[in-house]
Amino acid sequence: MTTHPEEQAELIPRPERTPGALREALSVVAPGRLPDMDREKDEALAEAVRQSTIGPLRGFLLRWAAVIEIERFPAQARRFHRAEYLAHVSEDPEQARHHVHESGDILRAAYRELGE
Repeated sequence: MTTHPEEQAELIPRPERTPGALREALSVVAPGRLPDMDREKDEALAEAVRQSTIGPLRGFLLRWAAVIEIERFPAQARRFHRAEYLAHVSEDPEQARHHVHESGDILRAAYRELGE
């Protein structure tokens, strides 16, 4: 995801894209996000039942795989969270836009790494 060796040090290997594996990985790289993941899993299950399709479950798994892909790399995660924060607090629209683009670039890179 990055070109700097210090940013390439991963905390954990990329997990399989299953609910259990992703939850276990998240418990290591961002344990504070577990309630969000659990809530979104419940929502995805309910929506899958409502729609009679597994699409919402696939979306749930992909979204959390991307979150974990970012969080596996501490320097990358710091850049992502900093950009998100600065996008929200910046009073200069141009600066906010810059930070939105930066966080978006990091997120898109995570999806590319996952083959999506």
